[in-house]
Amino acid sequence: MDLKLMDGVMLFSALVRYGSFTRTAEATGHSKSYISKEINRLEERLGVRLLNRTTRSLSLTPEGQHYHDHCLQVIADLEAATQVLSGQQQEPSGKLKIGCPVSFGLSRIRPILARFTRMYPKIELDVVLDDRRADIIQEGFDVMIRASTRLEDSSLIARKIYSSESMTLAAPSYISEYGMPTSPQELIDHKVMCYSNLANPALWHYTSAAGREETVRVSDAIMTNSSELELSLCLDGQGIIRLPRFYLNDELETGQLVELFADYQKPQVDVFLIYPSRRHMSARVRSFIDFLTDELRDSD
Repeated sequence: MDLKLMDGVMLFSALVRYGSFTRTAEATGHSKSYISKEINRLEERLGVRLLNRTTRSLSLTPEGQHYHDHCLQVIADLEAATQVLSGQQQEPSGKLKIGCPVSFGLSRIRPILARFTRMYPKIELDVVLDDRRADIIQEGFDVMIRASTRLEDSSLIARKIYSSESMTLAAPSYISEYGMPTSPQELIDHKVMCYSNLANPALWHYTSAAGREETVRVSDAIMTNSSELELSLCLDGQGIIRLPRFYLNDELETGQLVELFADYQKPQVDVFLIYPSRRHMSARVRSFIDFLTDELRDSD
């Protein structure tokens, strides 16, 4: 291992934090020329430019941003390990990058995050709401939240924190105009909206009360990667959707939506916390995992 590399990492992270060579020099006790030389050496070792420099400003290159995210994790892990070995009681702190599906984040996670930040004021949250399947390692996430009927095999740790049922739904206005399908096979003749992030969005699977498997290839009138858009259009009578129950508020109770095929078994959709097994489990990550698990359990 190149020990000088760690010197460069620490100074690079400090430079990004303070935003200028002058302020970094004041904070670290090094001269501006020394810091500049160390950054140059780091870039030479890595073979990429990390910073765009002008006489008045500094900015990260895309490669620099990616490298900085990983540097922060390395530094935080070293600090956590030092505190554990020295017997200090660590108060969770530092940056915590979380990925979460948009609708689940807005409907279930948003109020929990408000309570979490009050309990752990030294943790800096970076919350990315996105329905795409991001790469947790490459994009520098500490924790990701994923909802799925089946989670693919992975070297990552997956902890189930919540379960819900998948439901087929339509608005009364749609049923009034197009009629109510009485079996899944009749969906072929209806306007259906599909969620594009699924592996086979137009292939809908059902299981009857007697355990008979049925698969329907629907003809999607609308394909979207937004569950929020699906729900909104469904409420407007634009088509039939299939969503986990946790995306709903009181639309069923108030009659804004009607459940179809209620006599069929409802597939379970599980929500998982995903995090890298190879990383040291920092206090902030452990605190978030435990807090979120308890909060979602209490909300059942």
